[in-house]
Amino acid sequence: MKNYRTLLFDVDDTLLDFGAAEKSALRSLFEEQQISFTPQLEEQYKKINQGLWKSFEKGEINRDEVVNTRFSLLFKELGQAVDGVLLEKKYRSYLDEGHQLIEGALELITNLRQHYDLYIVTNGISKTQHKRLSDSGLFPLFKDIFVSEDTGYQKPMKEYFDYVFARISTFSAEETLIIGDSLSSDIKGGLQAGIDTCWFNANEKSNVADIIPTFQIKRLDEFYQVLGFENGEELPTSRQMTATK
Repeated sequence: MKNYRTLLFDVDDTLLDFGAAEKSALRSLFEEQQISFTPQLEEQYKKINQGLWKSFEKGEINRDEVVNTRFSLLFKELGQAVDGVLLEKKYRSYLDEGHQLIEGALELITNLRQHYDLYIVTNGISKTQHKRLSDSGLFPLFKDIFVSEDTGYQKPMKEYFDYVFARISTFSAEETLIIGDSLSSDIKGGLQAGIDTCWFNANEKSNVADIIPTFQIKRLDEFYQVLGFENGEELPTSRQMTATK
């Protein structure tokens, strides 16, 4: 069993339930616009939004193009012309309030923080991610938080990981593991950066991509087994970890 020292955690749908936060924010936004928030409308938005973020991950468009055009594109399909920037600001204010935790996230991070160097690696908007992490209670449990907006790069770009690694004084590729829900962002990025990866596959999606994670879990409490421990008990101290390397 490999001894890890540095653990890099994704945020959305890994530690925080972005799906729940997104649904609540969209419902509030559309109610404000006096539009019925139906499952069909939600799927229509997700298709547009996910397509834009995929283009962002590939470096084809920048973050501002993602967030400032998704609502104008959606409403165009609905036959309406709207101010996409204004709707984004309204949506962002609702999304900032969403900090629902994935089951077991707070307990896991609380248990691990005394024994590992924990960092956040996330694509997204810095203000939003910082607020959601603070409101959830996770923020003070991490040594640092790296948001794509602040780095100038995004997962899975190697430049993003180079930026992160350069700011971790104790970084060693052999002792670093990234944990996230996205094959195309977290796992692909980790593989390209030369570190081990753990795919948090809560919905047991089929892996049809040529992206093979080092580990795969469907519940956060299974991560203890990845590290070689049962139920989070008897985790090693930092001194013990150093001695076993």
